[in-house]
Amino acid sequence: MTREPAAGAAPGLPTVAIVGCGRIARVHAANLAPRARLAFTSRSSESAQALAARFSGEPLAGFDEALERPDVAAVAICSPVEHHTAQTVAALEAGKSVLVEKPMAQSRAEVEAIGRALIGRPPGSLMVAENYLYKPSLGRLRAWLPEIGPLRRVRISKLTRQQPSDWRVGHGALLEGGIHFVALLGAIVGAEPAAVRADFPGAGDPERHASLELEYPSGARGEIRYGWDTPSLPGGILQHSFVEGEDGRIVFESNGLYLALRAGRGFGFRLGPLADFMGFGAMARDFLGSVRNPARRPRSDFDTARRDLEVVFRAYDTR
Repeated sequence: MTREPAAGAAPGLPTVAIVGCGRIARVHAANLAPRARLAFTSRSSESAQALAARFSGEPLAGFDEALERPDVAAVAICSPVEHHTAQTVAALEAGKSVLVEKPMAQSRAEVEAIGRALIGRPPGSLMVAENYLYKPSLGRLRAWLPEIGPLRRVRISKLTRQQPSDWRVGHGALLEGGIHFVALLGAIVGAEPAAVRADFPGAGDPERHASLELEYPSGARGEIRYGWDTPSLPGGILQHSFVEGEDGRIVFESNGLYLALRAGRGFGFRLGPLADFMGFGAMARDFLGSVRNPARRPRSDFDTARRDLEVVFRAYDTR
């Protein structure tokens, strides 16, 4: 049976079912709501009903209803990582377009299971919610790369203090948060590393601090310093990373607040932009573009997520 649009929803918009109704679901809903009809399902029916009321959407009886409804074109999986693989595979097999939160999976076997479910499906069938690939600061940084010549070294650092209290407690800082900076490094270098070395200083399992060194076939080197165990300003602001080439250097605030370029005798400085600073708006538009046309490949696709997760798995292999 075809359902009527939720009150206030514009006709002709695709329906997206959001699975899991925690903090990140609210972020996705806020960015999808102007461009899609929304439905919500969660382990807690109260949270699904609350988000449905907040975003003029519809609460669902459960995940199975989202898969069975022909009017649901896509699902956005915002559940804990333990459920990502099973829910992603089920949604793909039901013919839905999928946006799955990062990290896409927690093991190589899970990545392979998702890959098998994608065989024969168009490239836009699956997108991974890696918002760092959509930050406007990354676009500005990449536009400057030709100015500094062939890459020699990239160092990305983000050291903060946080104590997760939700599902993240059972996962290491590198997989849950450091994956953002692995993705950022991959977007800058644009290649898979030939070698990965890692150190996990400090006590604790899972780890709360990770230090990675990567070597690329071109000879470029990458470094990532990421941790949850270091006192810092709120949000880790005013920490700096850099990209070094044969002809110059780009220094950037690790959150993307500003960038500075020095190449030859030239110098450049860019602040922000602050509009869509975290990239969630651009990511929502890319996802809905693939929902409407699954033949188009999203910027944050399965192959990119698989490449970045393999860096994390290779780092963990060294423990």
